[in-house]
Amino acid sequence: MSLKGKTALITGSTSGIGMGIATTLAGAGVNVIINGFGDTTEISLFLSELERCGVQAIYSDTDLSTEEGAIELYKAGVEKFGKIDILVNNAGIQHVEPIETFPAERWDKIIGLMLSAPFYLTKAVLPNMKKQKWGRIINIASAHGLVASPKKAAYVSAKHGLNGLTKVTALECANTGVTCNSICPGWVLTPPVKEQVDVIARDENMSWEEAKTKLLSEKQPQTEFTTPEEIGELALFLCSDGAKNMTGAQMPIDGGWQAR
Repeated sequence: MSLKGKTALITGSTSGIGMGIATTLAGAGVNVIINGFGDTTEISLFLSELERCGVQAIYSDTDLSTEEGAIELYKAGVEKFGKIDILVNNAGIQHVEPIETFPAERWDKIIGLMLSAPFYLTKAVLPNMKKQKWGRIINIASAHGLVASPKKAAYVSAKHGLNGLTKVTALECANTGVTCNSICPGWVLTPPVKEQVDVIARDENMSWEEAKTKLLSEKQPQTEFTTPEEIGELALFLCSDGAKNMTGAQMPIDGGWQAR
């Protein structure tokens, strides 16, 4: 099945995983709505790269931490393209601190962006997806949507909740032509993770490669980062006819993290 002419809304897509997914889908002929924050010049260059694939691409800097923001982003996509065929809920932030001192405002921000916004966007796209009898909802969860780590209460809770939302959506959409699945990455070399490696290398007087291995081996048997491009390829497969009977799944791409 060709995806050419379909439209994808991808949150958190101005860097990292979301950017990799946007690039892969555009390469398959999918128009894209990207969302996130960053340098305006770099975002303009990214839009140009997407359009060189022969698709249309637009950008919105809407804040998704509120219901109003999520609906505003949805309406911007529909105004431009008429419909949303593929929704990728990817936007995320992190805060690391013990529960006793975890700031309530950081909890609210993380849950709002990483769990409430996917709910609001899913609620918005479902009526038309069901009407046209085709749709793909892909939630970018995490290995932390399946297991926990200390000092990440909000992130782990949001990702576990996102996997729960995936299952409910899949059940409610059974036999409609709409599927919903989660991708659960392990370590991905995003800017915040690179900073963690840099700190280990500096503080422990290691080479960058030694520091990378130290960080990854705490969780992953395979000590290589998953790339945004690999996650993009998995998302593309979930949009294909080959995955039309896959729904409600949580798919690890985590270097063996879950196998321990």
